[in-house]
Parts: sequence; C-alpha cells; structure tokens
Amino acid sequence: MNIVVLDGHTLNPGDLGWAGLEALGQCEVHDRTPPEKIAERTADAEIVLTNKTVLNRATIFQLPRLKFISVLATGFNVVDTAAARERGVPVSNVPAYGTRSVAQMTFALLLELAHRTGHHAQTVRDGRWSQCPDFCYWDFPLVELDGLTMGIVGHGRIGQAVGELARAFGMKVLANRSSPPKTVPAGVKFTDLETLFRRSDVISLHCPLTPQTKQLVNTERLDWMKPSAFLINTGRGPLVDEAALADALNAGRLAGAALDVLAVEPPPPGNPLFTAKNCLITPHIAWATRAARARLMETTVGNVRGFLEGKPQNVVN
Repeated sequence: MNIVVLDGHTLNPGDLGWAGLEALGQCEVHDRTPPEKIAERTADAEIVLTNKTVLNRATIFQLPRLKFISVLATGFNVVDTAAARERGVPVSNVPAYGTRSVAQMTFALLLELAHRTGHHAQTVRDGRWSQCPDFCYWDFPLVELDGLTMGIVGHGRIGQAVGELARAFGMKVLANRSSPPKTVPAGVKFTDLETLFRRSDVISLHCPLTPQTKQLVNTERLDWMKPSAFLINTGRGPLVDEAALADALNAGRLAGAALDVLAVEPPPPGNPLFTAKNCLITPHIAWATRAARARLMETTVGNVRGFLEGKPQNVVN
C-alpha cells in the first residue's frame, strides 16, 4: 500500500517517529507540500495523510489510486468530504487526542492574563527589580480567579475539561452548547449566550466552527461583556471578529484577550490584534504537547490499520 504524508512536520518535527506507518506500507513523508505540488506527490498514492494541506474536489477526483484519506487533526475541513464520499473514499480524523493539552493551554493563557508572569519575569532580567526602591512591583492588575465566573462556549470534551480546571481554581462555571446536555456536571450551570457573556469574568471558546458560530464574538457580544473580563480562544480563529476585538481592547471595553488561534494562519503582518492593548497571541500550540502528538500519531496509525483490515474507524464522511 502506497502511503503519502503531505505535511508531517508539525506532527513530528523529529521527536516522534513514522515507524508505525512505515510498517503498514511504502511510506513517503513530506514536511510540507505547497498547493502546486499536491497532485504530483499524490499521483500514485492509495492512502493520503494531511494536516492542513487542502484536498479539494478537483484533487480528489484526479487521483485514480486513492482509497483512503486520514486527517492528522480533529478538524477535517481541509478535505472535501462530500467529493471523497462520491469517490467511495472514506475520510478519518483523530478525535479527542488533545483534550487535556488544550485545557491546560487555556489556563496557561488565563494565568498569564491574571499575573503577566512573562512580562514581570522579563523586567527582572532587564534589571528593574535590582533598581526598585520597594521590595516588589507590578505593572498590571493582579487577578485572583477564586470566586470569579468562567463562561464556556461549547461544552464538549475540551469545554468540560476546562470546566473541571475552573472549578479546581474555585471559579463558578456557566456553559452554553448548541444542544442540551444529557447530564449536567456538578458545579456547571447552562445558560443562554447573552447571560453567559454578561455575567462571566472569563469567557473561553471551545465550540466548533460552523456558519452559525463564525464571528460569534462580534461587536454586539463584546459590548455585553464586563470591562474587567477576559476573552480566551483556543478553539478556532474565525469564531472571533478580530477587528471588533481589537477595537474593544483599545477602547478599554475589555480587560484583556488571549488567543492561540487566528482567522488566517499564519497571520498577515497587518492583523489588528498585533497592536491591540492587553492582547496575548500564541502560534496555535495548544494541541502540540509531545504527549498529545504521540496520541495523534498512534490514532492515525490505528486509522490506517483499520482501513487496511476492512474496519475503518473515526470516519467522518
């Protein structure tokens, strides 16, 4: 079986291995594949693995040997799943591999907003503490989380894990999801979006990107938020109207924001959030702990093995 990995570098920059896939067939791994090289590199492929390289309808229909596609991620919008279905090609993804890592990153961002640890550590390195007339100093309000309200938009696996951490910090938890939950976890209150935005001290986004949730955080909803509130996005960049968020931050209508994802990745230099006040941005790394990537690799190998054994798993089309 001829297996081609189109963009393997982010999954495995060198600290994992491809032995599991190599045991299943002839395996060709490319770190990155530009659009103009996709057809050439997949011309003889029977199994194609992609993370962010787009497999559109035209590409899928011009690959005569293609039998299976596995996405090296949970989100699978980079593949035209309808076209693959027409070709009789199953598409699998990797659900749930990064739940704990993304929840952990959510709180890493929140704690950075609350204490500005990185900033204050740098000022010490710059010599400011050594020259300080007092035994301590701080440049931003220092925020205690205990007793504050965390609003979670999207209460799937990751949202639930974030809620658990929030409760461990003594926070109250409000949640919203598109469909009513079968069971309500202890300490979580489900409510409508407006109530959640108005009452929360921290809002964290964990819902999928759909036509209904695109720019869910817009000018109107930002105006609902408390001026002292924080917004965190480790979900999908287009959930946020970035220009509206920048305006709210610069006008002091929001205390801070921390985002691990942006609407366009990599972002163009002119993104308004780059110069917005009290805005922290990290380069889409919530998913990328070694433990999470190892789980992603293991499940991907299982997806390919399952297909070869006639029992496809995690099929999304």
